[in-house]
Amino acid sequence: MTFVPLESIRKTVSNQKLQSAIYASTGRLISKRRSTVAAEALPDYQQLRTQANAIKRHTLDHLDVYLEEFERNVKAHRGKVIWCETGADVADFILGLAKERGAKLIVKSKSMTTEEIDLNERLEQHHLEAVETDLGEYIVQLAHERPFHIVAPALHKTRYDVADLFTKKLGVEREEEIEKQTMIARSVLREKFLAADLGVTGANFLIADSGAAVVVENEGNARLSSSAPKIHVVVAGIEKLIPRARDVPVFLKLLGRSATGQPLTVYTSFLSGPQRGGESDGPREFYVVLLDNGRTKLLADKDKRESLFCIRCGACLNHCPVYRRIGGHNYPGVYSGPIGAIITPQYHGVLQDPWLPYASSLCGACAEVCPVKIDIPRLLLELRGEVARGQTAKHENGAERRAFRLFAWFATRPGLYAFAAAIGAMLAPRGEDGWLRSWPLFPRPKPLINWLSQRDLPAPARQSFRQWWRARPPKAGS
Repeated sequence: MTFVPLESIRKTVSNQKLQSAIYASTGRLISKRRSTVAAEALPDYQQLRTQANAIKRHTLDHLDVYLEEFERNVKAHRGKVIWCETGADVADFILGLAKERGAKLIVKSKSMTTEEIDLNERLEQHHLEAVETDLGEYIVQLAHERPFHIVAPALHKTRYDVADLFTKKLGVEREEEIEKQTMIARSVLREKFLAADLGVTGANFLIADSGAAVVVENEGNARLSSSAPKIHVVVAGIEKLIPRARDVPVFLKLLGRSATGQPLTVYTSFLSGPQRGGESDGPREFYVVLLDNGRTKLLADKDKRESLFCIRCGACLNHCPVYRRIGGHNYPGVYSGPIGAIITPQYHGVLQDPWLPYASSLCGACAEVCPVKIDIPRLLLELRGEVARGQTAKHENGAERRAFRLFAWFATRPGLYAFAAAIGAMLAPRGEDGWLRSWPLFPRPKPLINWLSQRDLPAPARQSFRQWWRARPPKAGS
């Protein structure tokens, strides 16, 4: 079991430079999204959300059927589907393929799923070079960090941070202008594209009736990663399925607006197999790796299945007051913010990081902006219930359980409860500001100390409500 990374969170909250970077970046994304989903810009926005929710719900209810249909259609286009239960299975397949084909250099794009399974680290252990080609991903890879945000991985870094990083890692002259930094990265990555033996991409959607993987991007690097190398491997979770190609426009209208505030992203690629006769570019081999990694366990829970509706737009992160304060690196997995707080515990077990479902104010902003209408607050509450039940079962005879039993005993005896409350009110020490700061008569247990470290506890009122009610003056004429 892991606990709240309090020290790391304190450092993030007290780092004014980092706080400014987070608020400025998420603030821009909030503003852009708001303008593109407004009624005058997209009158049918709410209807599209409802439609996307219905498509996702239907697909997951019949996922076995659509997965089989997808596999048939990939094979019809001379591609191959690889079924992987765990991240280790994915790494074993790619390592085996690279060894058979003599591949040494792998270029990657749109690969949040491979971040989830730590694929780069596994490849590096076997002396394979894996290069992230999305600019933000490339920056955090050079820094040996995890992505800070689902859509903007390097959101936490300023252009001055990037200038220092490029100088240190790439040996170039320090350059602070963003446009010139982009050109530096482009010149390095172009050489990687030309030399790569194998390309790995993720997929935003997998289309069952055509066997195609849809990749949405703004930089063009996904197209190069999927077409320049001789081998293209798509790694995607099984939840990325949608039934028909005609369903895609519904999600494209929502994804760009929710993620970056664009009516449509710059590049939308439909990838469906290796190079065909008469084509001058494209891979000679095409594989789709379908990853489970906890998804079928989540799928089996009908009450929480909608967690898999997520299209990774990042809108819930941008609007979450908790994420905007503690940042992305304080979450234990690659998925941060509200969506990470509901899927990470379900993939790995709620008692692995029991604090995650509590990393929310339950303000509901995440549900309001989710393009596929995931009811994140409800899921958080259900997970909190699972955490409480799991911890109670684990510490069945613990002090906390005994304390609640004692409280229940008092609470069911009104006279005794009122007497104890009155005594407690008289004895409770008060600070100058009216808050309860200490309890000198008894040693404070560690759980109470930890609880008070994050909360202010008001001292009990000198006069209880019952006492006030009895002492109130009678109404005139009564």
